[in-house]
Amino acid sequence: MSDLERVSTLLSPAAEDHCWVGRYEGLVLRTALQPIFSISHKRTVGYEALIRAFDNDSSPVLPPHLFDLAEDHPSNLLLDRLCRALHVRNFQNVSDEINWLFLNVSPQCMASGMQSDAFFGRLLQDSGFPAHRVVVEIVEKPSDDPALLRRTVEYYRSLGCLTAIDDFGAGHSNFERIWNLRPDIVKLDRQMLARATEDKRTRQILKGIVSLLHESGCLVLMEGVESRDQALIAVDAGVDFVQGFYFHRPTTELGNAVRGATDFDTLLEEYKQEKQQQSDPTQTITSFFSHRFERVISALQAGHGFEQACETLVNHHTVSRCYLIGDDGVQVHDSLLSPESAHRLDPRFRPLENTVQADWYRQHYLRRALRYPGELQITRPYLSATGAHMCITLSRAFVHGDRTLVLCCDILTGEQPGV
Repeated sequence: MSDLERVSTLLSPAAEDHCWVGRYEGLVLRTALQPIFSISHKRTVGYEALIRAFDNDSSPVLPPHLFDLAEDHPSNLLLDRLCRALHVRNFQNVSDEINWLFLNVSPQCMASGMQSDAFFGRLLQDSGFPAHRVVVEIVEKPSDDPALLRRTVEYYRSLGCLTAIDDFGAGHSNFERIWNLRPDIVKLDRQMLARATEDKRTRQILKGIVSLLHESGCLVLMEGVESRDQALIAVDAGVDFVQGFYFHRPTTELGNAVRGATDFDTLLEEYKQEKQQQSDPTQTITSFFSHRFERVISALQAGHGFEQACETLVNHHTVSRCYLIGDDGVQVHDSLLSPESAHRLDPRFRPLENTVQADWYRQHYLRRALRYPGELQITRPYLSATGAHMCITLSRAFVHGDRTLVLCCDILTGEQPGV
């Protein structure tokens, strides 16, 4: 008897509905589906299949207790295959012929390599379920063999499935794994969202992580969304997909999962209004400093020294420092510090203070200024390399003699001009 035939003997139609159930160690196994939504599309794009176990009295059995029954490797493989076969068969009866089915793969099954899971290829072939509608979710462990794990992921990809890394950001997971495995989707660990709910700084870090994952070629899914505040954080972080109790709980009533809907129009409208109501200092700051930059540049072009030309600008209470950069990215002379900044220099970062001949060509504010000469540019808050403090930078390119220079000034975040 083949592995697929053995698993099939453990499946049977449920008497009370149109679903299939599995039998394992005296328990009845059922499929539960939880919808996964695309924020931009404002609709369901997939479902995660979860196993639900019940005893002879129809009382629920916690998933950890179910998997504890598989005491050895063969038993674990059998249970893993039974769950996936059950999910595929049930999903074929769902009135959805487009969206993805997310399937978890047992870490022990993963550790066995692709030969051990050739069963899955036979399951898809026998059932006729399209491989391109399957997203295989992979949970990593520190003990995983990277080369073996990569080959296993490539096996699922060769079948035509998509792959997803689950619980990214928890424990040992890092970007090296992302670059090594090249998943199609990354599911962020729910603890990241929980921390972002409590800490605004973590929200900024979350945005950066999502941006890096996108640059790595991965779509990003935020799971564990349980409140409207968390839903708005997920929207603001730029994730592609969301999943969680706030949108829809897992249900063994599979038709209800398919019919479940979320009012993304209202959610996105609230997000837009919230953004519009938030104080965005960009326009205010550029308007406030535009004529001040103009006066400095005019003074420099008239032959005044840098310190004299910048006197009014550098003495403004929001300004930390002023400096000039050539079009080659190299700073022309040392930075001119405001009196207040000079008094509060942190001695721990003294090695970063001298910026003579520093090369800032990599900085976005320099390249944008050179690209749009005559226009005042402003950055988002970032960590300055001249003192390890958060700041924003204003920059403007201008012609001085026979060369192009860029006038810059840093403003410590939290400080805004009183206009």
